[in-house]
Amino acid sequence: MTKISKKRKDALAKVEKGKKYDLQEAAKLVKEITYTKFDASVDLDIRLGVDPRKANQMVRGITTLPHGTGKEVRVLVICTPEKEQEAKDAGADYVGLDDYVDKIAQGWTDVDIIITMPQVMAKIGKLGRILGPRGLMPNPKTGTVTMDIGKAVEDVKKGKIDFKVDKYGIIHAGIGKVSFEVEKIVDNAAELIQTIIKLKPVAAKGTYVRSIYLSSTMSPGIEIDPKSVN
Repeated sequence: MTKISKKRKDALAKVEKGKKYDLQEAAKLVKEITYTKFDASVDLDIRLGVDPRKANQMVRGITTLPHGTGKEVRVLVICTPEKEQEAKDAGADYVGLDDYVDKIAQGWTDVDIIITMPQVMAKIGKLGRILGPRGLMPNPKTGTVTMDIGKAVEDVKKGKIDFKVDKYGIIHAGIGKVSFEVEKIVDNAAELIQTIIKLKPVAAKGTYVRSIYLSSTMSPGIEIDPKSVN
């Protein structure tokens, strides 16, 4: 049997079993039960009453968190030469075209987001087997295939995230860091949850938001009462 550490026991003791917390309480508690020596991420796990196997029940979208994610996002822009300066001015970490296409083809994927232009997608499409499994494939639906390169880079740097329900009907998303003030965690969580609620598929029947859990890296999950967010 795996031995539970003292800090883990303390954290579990602070989370009342079977209780559904309001968002404000949960945000405060997640800070109290996090004992990592590093600035842990704060995550939301939202179980939806949808069947992701059906195209008309797929939930996917984008939102910009009011206070960002707290994470330094490394952005690669693959674009034609006339757009390179726009990308650099907006804060892109890497900018280029064929050189980065070749680099990725050789296995390099040391970035968090790739933004590109419609004209360049033919080159990037060939990299699908590398980028797809890592969630790095640019997609017009998430705003990462666009002619407005500068705005796309700025949005990502400010805290724009994309999310997608997994095969179990759950959306997982990082919404900040434990070092954030309680109100910032609340604001970011509420923004994501409200965005997901607005995306409810017409074909989804019954209870849409089944459960919401807030947690940090290595902390227990804290169940949130969905009514406290509506």
